Amino acid sequence: MSIKRLSIFPLTGAILFPGLQLPLHIFEPRYRAMIGDALARDRLIGMIQPTDTVDDAPLYKVGCIGKIQDVETSEDGRYNVILQGESRFRVIRELDVTTPFRQVEAELIEELEEEFLSLGERASFEYEARKFADAQGYAIDWDSVAQLDDVTLINGVSQIAPFDAAAKQGLLEAKNLRERCDLLVSLLEFFAKGDPDEGHVTLQ
Repeated sequence: MSIKRLSIFPLTGAILFPGLQLPLHIFEPRYRAMIGDALARDRLIGMIQPTDTVDDAPLYKVGCIGKIQDVETSEDGRYNVILQGESRFRVIRELDVTTPFRQVEAELIEELEEEFLSLGERASFEYEARKFADAQGYAIDWDSVAQLDDVTLINGVSQIAPFDAAAKQGLLEAKNLRERCDLLVSLLEFFAKGDPDEGHVTLQ
């Protein structure tokens, strides 16, 4: 079991998967301090959702480590960063720290090296994804989608889909690709039937 101390960025509605990227605009002083600290160390932070929107709310148990790949600093000290997902983690405990940003002790989650969907599973997902896109009015390049491997496709849609925080957390916590695909199909089917704005998440 691999244990790591992580500085965390709790952000409702934002999840990150290993191998994918997440752009962030960092403006709060405590998180600017966190980015500065990470840049001086290993460039790693933990992305994780809080269970509520109030300050210092309890955390969900699973998040993802992101490595700062690109960073731009504005004159007023704000950062624009791009995180590269490295590994999911499970929170063991939150640490009592003097830093303005929160830190946890976390266990890294081992990922399967290769995961695939059956042809039927892939077809079922693409069918529901098309219905969802039509219902939401999204313009999708389906030829490009067809070229994506199963992991990039399912994890990528899980990361960017406009579902509520609990739904996105369920996708992140799924044990394997097939479980995540099954949940994603159910969510796409559900939200395609509802209000176009239902489940929509806006990142602040």
